[in-house]
Amino acid sequence: MPSELDRRYDEVLAELTGPGGRLTIERDERGRAIVGNLPATLPGLFKAFCALHGDAEALVAGDERFSFADLDQISEQLAHGLIARGIGKGDHVGIAMRNCPAWVVSYMATLKAGGIATLINGWWEAHEMEHALALTEPKLIIADDRRARRIAERCDRFQTIGVPVDQPLGEALAELTSAGDAQEPLPEISPDDDATLLFTSGSTGNCKAALSTHRAVTTGTYCYATGLMVLRAILESEGRPPPTPRTLVNVPLFHVTGEVPVMLNSLVIGRCMVMMPKWDAGEALRLIEKECITYFVGVPTMSLELMSHPDRGKYDLSSLRDITAGGAPRPVSHVDRLREEFPGAQPALGYGLTESNAVGAINFWSNYAAKPGSTGRAARPFVELAILGQDDRHLPSGEIGEVGIRTAATIKEYWDAPDATTDLITDDGYVRTGDIGYLDGDGYLFIVDRKKDIIIRGGENISAAEVEAVCYACPKVGEASVFGAPDERLGEVPIAVIHSREGLTEDELQHFLEVRLAKFKVPSRLIFSADPLPRLGTGKIDRQSLKAQYAR
Repeated sequence: MPSELDRRYDEVLAELTGPGGRLTIERDERGRAIVGNLPATLPGLFKAFCALHGDAEALVAGDERFSFADLDQISEQLAHGLIARGIGKGDHVGIAMRNCPAWVVSYMATLKAGGIATLINGWWEAHEMEHALALTEPKLIIADDRRARRIAERCDRFQTIGVPVDQPLGEALAELTSAGDAQEPLPEISPDDDATLLFTSGSTGNCKAALSTHRAVTTGTYCYATGLMVLRAILESEGRPPPTPRTLVNVPLFHVTGEVPVMLNSLVIGRCMVMMPKWDAGEALRLIEKECITYFVGVPTMSLELMSHPDRGKYDLSSLRDITAGGAPRPVSHVDRLREEFPGAQPALGYGLTESNAVGAINFWSNYAAKPGSTGRAARPFVELAILGQDDRHLPSGEIGEVGIRTAATIKEYWDAPDATTDLITDDGYVRTGDIGYLDGDGYLFIVDRKKDIIIRGGENISAAEVEAVCYACPKVGEASVFGAPDERLGEVPIAVIHSREGLTEDELQHFLEVRLAKFKVPSRLIFSADPLPRLGTGKIDRQSLKAQYAR
């Protein structure tokens, strides 16, 4: 039976999207829901909603504060500067910076100039950046000084502009904006033009670049905005109008969560973004109080650290209304604890992929308390969920199979990887997520396992195969198997079981891995086996038996 909240949500959604409602829902050529009366391109979105919200505070970073109109104006100047540097329609422009105002403005300007915003993972080491840049060949990279140096180590053939992001925004961008001609017209953009490239881990360890059109990214954004519009209407109907929304930007903007539901959604709904250069739970507590943050989203690790921080009681966190998690499973035990620690805030959990521009399912408020093990219902009307069985047959409620997501927010393709693109999407348009789950009778999705050997550590994807490959690069390693083990704080961490030769020590292997892998990919535990590792009949190492033996 639908919950009372589900029933009310569906009623308000029908009013919002029905005849005479604020949103006009249309269907694309594949029958997927899109918004017909809002801009279908990102430059159109920027222009419309920055004008709508105008002088309202849009972005706070340290002592700097910007209105929505400021962001539109500065990004316009930068767009002309990029065009003066030869950026044209369809050119890849890399953005490699920590969270800062220059990141947001560079993203907006790239899209206004007709470029494809190529979002570089700022946590990568030089060799990881080298692979991503060689794959996507950006014509220009805008980087903060630290990332610019890292790129120069291995990728000096790419034109890179170092931006001193610790300076005020106008000074930081002066080199890029000074040559622009404001009279030069910006290019016309259509919904089907390419917009963004985001990187996602693959089962081979080498990242893939997910290419999205303007239509896909705006649809993902409007999906989130629609949900918030419905929830706001429910609160207002109950005589509880929510406060002016303000969010802490504590997830990296190069992740799809930071890009779509946080940044782009904030532009649409007029929500102020308070920047954090990097995650620090104590600083987050200070900013929540100082800036009256109403909305917090991050991997489950982050909300756990807020609850557990020794200074938690020193701050007034009563402004918080929603504490949402995504990017990794949240332990069920955390749900009740969140409700106890933050009685004025409602916990929620979202589920989506880079390949779906972050949309999928959402579980919130009392529904989440009732079904804390679920990622929620499909984000209607923009998302359809299916459980896929053999030959992509749709399975009935209660049966377990691979989770499929169908939405107009789906990426166009993996860049330069046609076989991977074909493998990603079924003939009837569902993204194969690689997650194993089921739908209950109310349409709630429960994830029970992952099909792919991807370890999600605090929201970061780690390929077991990649870590194994680096282990094997050590001459003293004979056999290696890497898999995820449950972790209370991070959700999951990688551990490695090693059969070694020639007296390899743990310290020696640890050092070998640390200089070759990003820190978050280095196994949290190294287990040495005196015997060869068990194998399946196919000759492959039996990872599942090792996981059963050692993961807990």
